[in-house]
Amino acid sequence: MIATVPLLIIPLVIYNMLAFLTPGLGWEAVLISIPMVSSARLDVTIGDVFVLMSLVFLFLEIVKATSASTRSIIDHMLSTLVFVAALVEFILVDVAATSTFLILIALMLLDIVAGYSVSIRVARRDFAIEPRAD
Repeated sequence: MIATVPLLIIPLVIYNMLAFLTPGLGWEAVLISIPMVSSARLDVTIGDVFVLMSLVFLFLEIVKATSASTRSIIDHMLSTLVFVAALVEFILVDVAATSTFLILIALMLLDIVAGYSVSIRVARRDFAIEPRAD
């Protein structure tokens, strides 16, 4: 049962927890500033860390899509529902109208497209037509 849960719901829940429980949270707030050899500074923000964490979940979701089973079809449908819910939230809720949330939605769309594409590819590979032996 847990294999059918879309993993990108985890970053969505974390975003909502941070956005609603800590009002005024700035996704552009610098967590760490790393000095570079070129004497520039790399500022890593809360939003950057959140996007990187979401990319890890996207990778795991794509790996999960390589299994050909009825569970993967349910997982793709649930991923589509999570995407639609996040899109509606982005349009209607003011704390979700950030570039960080928009990137999360883009990752969800990429998950849907990649998931269906990988599943179709795996299904073609598993489906073999052999000539009839007369």
